[in-house]
Parts: sequence; structure tokens; C-alpha cells
Amino acid sequence: MQIGLDIGRQYVKMVVVEKTRDGLKLLNVDSKLIPEKNKPFDPENIDTPLIVMAVKELINRMSLKPKHFRHLTTGISGSNISIKQITTMDMSTDELKASMMFEARKHMPMDGTDAVIDYQVLGPNRFEADKIDVVLVACTKGVRTSHQKLLKDIGLKADIIDSGPIAIMNAFLHSHQSSEEGAVILLDIGAVSTSLVVWGEQDLFFTRDIPRGVHDLVKDIATKRSITYREAQDYLQSEGAAALEVEQPADTSLISVTERSSLDIFLEDVRRTLRFYTKNSKQSHFSTLYLSGGGGNVKGLKEYMEENLQIKSQVMNPLANLETKDKTSIEDPSQYAVATGLAVRKGFEA
Repeated sequence: MQIGLDIGRQYVKMVVVEKTRDGLKLLNVDSKLIPEKNKPFDPENIDTPLIVMAVKELINRMSLKPKHFRHLTTGISGSNISIKQITTMDMSTDELKASMMFEARKHMPMDGTDAVIDYQVLGPNRFEADKIDVVLVACTKGVRTSHQKLLKDIGLKADIIDSGPIAIMNAFLHSHQSSEEGAVILLDIGAVSTSLVVWGEQDLFFTRDIPRGVHDLVKDIATKRSITYREAQDYLQSEGAAALEVEQPADTSLISVTERSSLDIFLEDVRRTLRFYTKNSKQSHFSTLYLSGGGGNVKGLKEYMEENLQIKSQVMNPLANLETKDKTSIEDPSQYAVATGLAVRKGFEA
């Protein structure tokens, strides 16, 4: 039994799979709201006890026994972790480890504790014969220790602590067997931030944390329509992206930044990130944009992104290639991208 536990800012999600002769079988999947249901979501006021209680309630609701957990994988996301593809000279294992530690200190904010790194050699660089491509994942010991303490408070111990963006990529690779020409964009929209991942078999691996999520959309709706946060949540769910439309003046030069919707600002963040990627990788062809996360299935968002970016867009179903015990439909599978990627991690290592 392999378990993926995704501890977000608003929801905790869990996916349970097991190996079969034909691949992986989905045993259980569920999610639990962290804050109290009738209170507005405040990302600055989510205390650890609320997270602990939410995970325990989720485990109980899924009829799981923590003492029987084997192969539990959890993830660290957001600005707490740094992921970067690096091109370096081909060298011995010890030299490479020292080099990666040096790179980690260069690319991530330190908190006074040592860096913790993991890396994977992708293979020879396509353009320079004496160099190799390496994906480096790093966080600080302080971040890792804090995550381990949270798990201990819940009564769990992780076999693997992965990263959110790598989990999203693994979920995509498991659910999409056919390779696509050009790089794909994976956009996992959470409550307060969005993970953007660019992946292609022959392309530079890239990830960036965009500090905007569903919470920003809901706040925007509540402000513009003078309604409560809870009413704005319901409005976003029923109307989708249309709930954020701003009536534009005939002269578009009169539009100020404050009049732009949070969705327009989010789009510009994505566009700016893709321009940065194109400039640094020389890759300008993106085959498909896949939406996932709690905000990935917002009505009309797929069409909005496709129209404005001119990139084919669709909602990811990370559970697509998992065998299922029954045909019961799962509400919004796209929200489980990170949890699924964590759960299938063992499968990728085998």
C-alpha cells in the first residue's frame, strides 16, 4: 500500500494505491477542509492544531490505521523548496554532491540552518559533450524539521518527503502515457499559491511558485460585488471565471491596474513566467497546458487560459491510469494531482 498525503493551506488530501500485476490500483481517495466550514478562509490564521485535527479526521473517515501505514510520501511546496535544472561538468559522485550543495546555497533563501538536498542526473547535455543535466531539489533543515514535527504531531512518519512540483510532474507522467511534441505546462492552482511546471522529454525542466491562488479570486469577487467571503466562494463555484469579469471602458488605455481582475493579474504572472522560460531555454513551443489543484476545475478557466495564451488547455485527471475497485465517480479528480504524484512515487522508484 502506497499513500500520498498532500497537506495544503486549505485542504488536506490523501490518495491510497497498491501495486498489482498490471500497474497501480486506486484503493481510496478523499479530502478534508482544514479551517472551520462556516468561517472565512484566512491563510494567515491556520494553526498547526487545525491541520493535525484535519489530517486525523481524514484518516479516520477513510478507515485507515496510521500504525499500519507503509510507504507514506508527503510533500513540501511553495517558497520553502527550491527546484532547478542545472548543467554542470561530468564529475565523480562526491564532487557532484559538493557541487550541488554549493548550488543549493546559491539558489534558495537560507534560514540559518544547513541545506538538505536531493538530485537526479538526467543524462548528458544535448549541446555540450562534456556536461550533464541535473535536477536539484533543496530545502533547509529547518523546513524539513518543521514538516517532520507536524507529521509526528499527527502520529505519522514519512518514508519519503518529496516536493509538490515533482509530485505534479509524476502525476502527469503516470496519467499520460503518450509523449507530446514540445513542452507541456502543468499549472496546479492551490488556495494561496500556484505551482507552474514546464516539462518535456528533450526540454529544460522548470518550476516556479506563483503567489496567487483561489483565495485571491474569492477575495476579488467579495470586494467587487460587496458580498461575504462565503457568498463569493459559492459565486465562484456557480459562475466560474465569469464571476471575475470586469466591465471594460471603450478606451482600454483608461484601465488601471486596480481595475484589472485578479484572474487577469494571475494570467500575466503565468505569461511572464513562460516568457522567462522561453528566453532561458530557447523553447517557444508549448503543446498543452494542464490545469489541476483546487482551482484547476473552475468553470470557464480552461477556456480563458486557452484563449489568452493561445495554448491548447485541458483539466488534468491524475487518476486516469489507476485501476479502480468500482466505477464510483470521484468529484473533481484534478484536485488530487499532488497527492496522486506522492502516492505513485514508489512506483517510479521501483
